Amino acid sequence: MARTVFAIALLAAFLILAPFAGAQKGTVERVKVHSKFLEGNLEGDLPDRDVTIYLPPSYKSAAQQRYPVVYMLHGFTDNDEKWMGLAKHWINLPAVIDKALASGEARETIVVMPNAFTRYFGSMYSNSVTIGDWEDFIAQELVQYIDAHYRTISDVASRGLAGHSMGGYGAMRIGMKHPEIFSSIYLLSPCCLAATERQTTAEMMQQAAAVKDPSEVEKAGFMAKAMLASGAAWSPNPKNPPLYLDLPVKDGEPQPDILAKWTANAPLAFADQYIGNLRQYKGISMDVGDKDGLKVDATKLHELFDEYGLQNSFEIYEGTHTSAVADRFQNHVMPFFSKNLCFKATCNDH
Repeated sequence: MARTVFAIALLAAFLILAPFAGAQKGTVERVKVHSKFLEGNLEGDLPDRDVTIYLPPSYKSAAQQRYPVVYMLHGFTDNDEKWMGLAKHWINLPAVIDKALASGEARETIVVMPNAFTRYFGSMYSNSVTIGDWEDFIAQELVQYIDAHYRTISDVASRGLAGHSMGGYGAMRIGMKHPEIFSSIYLLSPCCLAATERQTTAEMMQQAAAVKDPSEVEKAGFMAKAMLASGAAWSPNPKNPPLYLDLPVKDGEPQPDILAKWTANAPLAFADQYIGNLRQYKGISMDVGDKDGLKVDATKLHELFDEYGLQNSFEIYEGTHTSAVADRFQNHVMPFFSKNLCFKATCNDH
């Protein structure tokens, strides 16, 4: 009797675990992509950038199949190695994608993440002589490289753009300007949507101004690094070595002209100019945690979209800046792109 009960229990456990044990996993490749747009940047960052690509489970076996692509942009101080499971981190994106596919709520998609870690710990996905033209690298060279080297569906209707934090900012900045490249956008806790005094306190500026040489950046605090990265991206100065940037505060005095440059790079300031472009998108979605200080500006961006009658979804979920990102990507981001991207070899509906 005991043996029979044990056998039944063992069978039940097998039936429960079998689907997970048999779930296929995607593969990950890391390549170098040379960028002419990043050549000669004053920071001295290499124009040969690491890019990690997640290939779905059937990619190796289904030799004739082509796939849509999601370009995922990581946050400040992060890199592709951390996000894509090549180094220990708070998220392992390939494992998250595998879970999304195993759930049946998502379809097989190539996911691409470039390494935007720079001398100042993040590119802000912007164009400047100091950091190089990151916006153009992502929208043009990277997309062209992936289409040329992988079995993609090279159609705007089959390309999505997403990002977390700094990456969310980058996805919004790049997405607004390039509806001819991407057809759906998902922003996870986007940063830097507004340039106001609460983002640039005197203490932050003092800490950033104390950095006199690029070799000192690594020892600076997080917000000081963020101010320097923002300056390199939005207020570059080729005549101000060795940092080649200006800050909104100098010698304790506000610099209104520099803050104006930062404001000009804030999506809440320039989104009105790109409403026509945003109307071309099939899907726009954004989320942010209720304990994330970025929810205020994210809410404002959503409200701006609503004012213009743009179709978009927005959710404030329970969590901090990073606590629920894996869940959001698995259960929201992947299903969102599975619904909005074109999975056919020929796409004519965008």
